[in-house]
Amino acid sequence: MEELEPNKKYISWPVLALMDFVTVIGFDDLAYNFQSQGMGVITSWIIMLFLYVIPYSLMVGQLGSTFNKEGGGLTSWIRGTNGEFLGYFTAWTYWAASIPYVVDTANSLVVGLGWTFNGNASLQNHMSNGWFAFWTLVVFVVFIFTQSRFKHSLEVLSTIGGVAIFGLTVLFVFMTFAGLAMGGHIATQPFTIHTIIPKFNLHYLTTLGLLIYAMNGAELIAPFVTKMRHPNKEFPKAMIMLAAMTAFLTIFGSFSLGVFFNAYHLPKDLKMNGAYYAFQALGNQYHLGNTLLYVYALAEVFYLAALLAVLLDAMTRMLISDTGNRYMPQVLKKTNSVGLPVNGYLLTCGLSAFIMSLGIFLPSMNDIFNWLLNLNGIISPGVTCWVFFAFIKIRQDSEKYPSDYVFIKNDKTALTVGWWCLIVTAVATIFGIGPQDVVFASSTWWYELIINFVSIIVLIGLGLILPYVTRREERSTNGSAFTRLQWTGILAVIFLTIVGDLYLGGSNHAYNIHGIVALSVVGILLVILFGWKEHNLKVY
Repeated sequence: MEELEPNKKYISWPVLALMDFVTVIGFDDLAYNFQSQGMGVITSWIIMLFLYVIPYSLMVGQLGSTFNKEGGGLTSWIRGTNGEFLGYFTAWTYWAASIPYVVDTANSLVVGLGWTFNGNASLQNHMSNGWFAFWTLVVFVVFIFTQSRFKHSLEVLSTIGGVAIFGLTVLFVFMTFAGLAMGGHIATQPFTIHTIIPKFNLHYLTTLGLLIYAMNGAELIAPFVTKMRHPNKEFPKAMIMLAAMTAFLTIFGSFSLGVFFNAYHLPKDLKMNGAYYAFQALGNQYHLGNTLLYVYALAEVFYLAALLAVLLDAMTRMLISDTGNRYMPQVLKKTNSVGLPVNGYLLTCGLSAFIMSLGIFLPSMNDIFNWLLNLNGIISPGVTCWVFFAFIKIRQDSEKYPSDYVFIKNDKTALTVGWWCLIVTAVATIFGIGPQDVVFASSTWWYELIINFVSIIVLIGLGLILPYVTRREERSTNGSAFTRLQWTGILAVIFLTIVGDLYLGGSNHAYNIHGIVALSVVGILLVILFGWKEHNLKVY
């Protein structure tokens, strides 16, 4: 018999399923993948749900139960199975994966504001790439300086906003089917069984990462597994309920998009504006004008603003608190008088600005949005590989890692499922590097391929440089890796290089690309020059 603590507050399995559901899927996720695969995405959703999402969620349940005393976080799972350094590096890669996500959130907020004020997609026709990046950066700076004042209220508001967006998504599905029942027509024609079967080719493989990006995040609910009365019985029920709700929303939501958009001839900006187009079309069908569009736009802006503030705070604090002290520089852990990790915020802003600057050479604002979204489809699944890696490690030595909840009693079968999910995720990550939404082998395709590699190398590679900075701190008599003058020079060079790149990228100079490359190379050399010499070395 399982012993229950009489005064402990337990969480029910339906509540856990709802908590996870709100964070797993949203209306934007439907539009993103609908453009990538058309109505064939319906079959992809079904395959992913049963062969990936359900086992993935149940593995997370066992990992959270195994490492319940350490909070159940991904970093603690890797640290507990593979040591301190991999624990640190997992924390870094998890944080690095958040950079494209938070930039995408800021971009989406700018787009949402455009719809809220204009009631249409005209923003992309009047805003240059440079200005799009500039206003996104302004959004960052504003929220960095204001989020600490409203942190707790925004956490609540982001949850309310998430539930509102989900509610509108469900409303969209029901109103679409009601419209069909009243004599509405399906825009996707001809509509046959072949319409919902995807083409399994190279392009399909490049879109798998975005599917996984849309459905991952189950590790966020891992700490709650140990707060259930009977995890062995109740957690599987919660995951089955989650799968059922996700199946309903993804299958019928994708079909509903096919009602309003011809899946054979989709708008090129569907990923950026698809959700707004959909609610505008739904409102027109019911003779409501733009009412539903404005309701959705306001809810989206409200949600994204709150989410961005919470993300900027949470991801920075996670980086400096849930990593190994042996590898994370003290300069990033430094807080101001009110406990804010200012240097961590600066690093977040700097890397976000760098990611934004990479996209300024793309043909349009829509291309920037699509590229950044697809970058999430590379980095996010790559980090999810750590989950399956940790699960494989605990099932290779299950006696060493006991758990109240066990996914598949037989170790060999469990390992087979674990390796399956790891391989699928790794393949999706690798093929996701191939650009989408552009003509294969075109100049834009090659440019996106290059900046995909640059983004990955910088975001992941910096995690290998930070331990070097930590060792410099340890060798210094005053605990600083660089002098004040060196830090000033390094930060000034980085700032001026990014601003210069943004300016050149938004200009029409004939040789702006050459100028960007030259400026970036000079900036890197100056950073190395400023930081090369070590001062105040300890004498042994």
